[in-house]
Amino acid sequence: MFTGALTALVTPFRDGEVDAPALRDLIEWQIQSGIDGLVPCGSTGESATLTHAEHDSVIKLTIEQTRKRVPVIAGTGSNSTAEAIRLTAAAREMGADGALLLSPYYNKPTQDGIYRHYKTIAASVDIPMFAYNIPGRTASNVLPETVARLAEIKNIVGIKEASGSMDQSSDILKMCGNQITILSGDDALTLPLIALGAKGVISTCSNIVPREMHDLAAAALGGDFAKAREIHFRLLPVMRALFVETNPIPVKQALAFMGKCANELRMPLVPMTAGPADKLRIAMKELRLV
Repeated sequence: MFTGALTALVTPFRDGEVDAPALRDLIEWQIQSGIDGLVPCGSTGESATLTHAEHDSVIKLTIEQTRKRVPVIAGTGSNSTAEAIRLTAAAREMGADGALLLSPYYNKPTQDGIYRHYKTIAASVDIPMFAYNIPGRTASNVLPETVARLAEIKNIVGIKEASGSMDQSSDILKMCGNQITILSGDDALTLPLIALGAKGVISTCSNIVPREMHDLAAAALGGDFAKAREIHFRLLPVMRALFVETNPIPVKQALAFMGKCANELRMPLVPMTAGPADKLRIAMKELRLV
C-alpha cells in the first residue's frame, strides 16, 4: 500500500486561516496527476504551527477529499508521547490509512527513549505507523540498530529516512530486509535509495510535479533505471531550488507561482527572499511549470 511517490502536502493558508478550498483543489490535482499517496500535517504542512483543531481538520479534509483513491498517511508526531498518541488516535478514528510520527524533537531522548516512544504509541493505537528520522530538525538520529528494534513491532511498518546518509539507509536495509518499508525523505535521494531497496519517497517536490515524481518512482521500482535517471536529472535543478531556504518556504512560493495557493506561511516562517525566488522561478520555467 505504501509505495511509490507520496506527497508531503503543504497546508494552504489565506488571511491567517487554513484555505480549505485550495487544499481540496490541491488534493484533487495530486490524485488526478497519478500520485501514489498523500501525507498531510508533516513538516512540509507546517504542522508545528497548526492548532490542535486545525491539525485534525486538515487530516479530516484530506481523508474526505481523497475518498480512498490513494492512501493517506497522517502526520501525527509530537515530542510528547502522550500528545502523539492523541493525534494518532484521532487520525485513526477519521479513517487514515497510516500515521507518520516524527522522532521526538528538542527533548533529545536516548536511543532507548526513542524506541520506547514509538513502542508506546504503537501499543496504544492500532494503525500502520511510519517512524520519521530527520536529524536536522530533531537534533537526534534514529540509528539503524534502533530501526531494527522498531521493525519487530507489528504495526510499525516503515520509516521515512531523511538523515541524508546513504550509509545509514544501507545499514537499515541490510539489518531489516523486508521487515520494514523505507521511504526516502529526500527527493534527490529517491532514485539511489530505491536502487538499494527502498520502496519510494515522501516528497516535497511532488507538490509541484506529482506526475513526474510518480513516474520517477514507478520507473525505478519497475527496474527501468534509464528512465528513472532521465527524470531524476531533469528534476534535479528544481529539487535543489526547493531547499535553498527552509522547507516549506520555497515550495509555497512555487505553488504561488503556479496559482495553486497563496504564498502565505505561519510565523516564524516568512516568504522567500527575492534572489532565491528568482532562481526557483528559472528552474520551474525549465520544466514549463510557469
